[in-house]
Amino acid sequence: MEKVNLLTRKNLFMVKADKNLGQHFLKDKTVIEKICSDHHGLYDVIIEVGPGPGALSKELSKIGKPLYFIEKDERFIEDLELLTSKENIFHQDALEFNWEDFLTQNDLSDKKIWLVSNLPYNVGTILFVQFLQISQIQFMTLMFQKEVGEKTFLRNIKNEMSGLLFLSLNYFQSKQLCKVLPGAFNPPPKVNSNVVSYIRKEQFDISIEEFSRLNNFTRTLFAQKRKQLSAALKKLGILEKVQEDGMIAPTLRAETLSYQQVLRLYQFLK
Repeated sequence: MEKVNLLTRKNLFMVKADKNLGQHFLKDKTVIEKICSDHHGLYDVIIEVGPGPGALSKELSKIGKPLYFIEKDERFIEDLELLTSKENIFHQDALEFNWEDFLTQNDLSDKKIWLVSNLPYNVGTILFVQFLQISQIQFMTLMFQKEVGEKTFLRNIKNEMSGLLFLSLNYFQSKQLCKVLPGAFNPPPKVNSNVVSYIRKEQFDISIEEFSRLNNFTRTLFAQKRKQLSAALKKLGILEKVQEDGMIAPTLRAETLSYQQVLRLYQFLK
């Protein structure tokens, strides 16, 4: 165990973060403890995306559940092998990871997965959208750049609706777990962060099978979210239907809509 401690410390303070990979290594023990105690063992398997030097990984390994890592940076692979079996470590880019093959080959298709990640700021949104589509991921605890993370849970403020928020609310119950200041990382980023906790809903208003269609819809609807809806509704081909229905005024701005209003607009596509 001492070897693990030394290796983790060596990586945190001696290995230089790769800016191209958006690396900021989490070191704050309080934040690590909050993340690792999320969801209280309701899952069968833990997957950490981008474990890096393993400060978070080390604590996850103590939980006693099967543990998998997806890590692009080759420098950390050897150290991670001290925390789980070699075959559970995937030296790959998470953006290109084949989830379908992974789940099948590791007999995880019927398991409840808890996905944990200190997401790289430059690809956090892209990865989040990928995770939404994987039904086996029943729980998530994700670190985001603050402004991005806040787009994935309801804060009950004015003009908060966005495409990302609607996607998140359709598939997950979500809440902010904690706020994280730059000093919690090495090196410290120039922005604040937050950790968001997710539990997948048992029933969705819009199925995962419709995800591509839904994603295209939200992209169009919120492309100019501060302007009146009419142009977006016309582009979607539903302006006349919305006007005839009379429940949602085309003069509203997309960012002012409620979840139910966005859902109603989507249903006009059918």
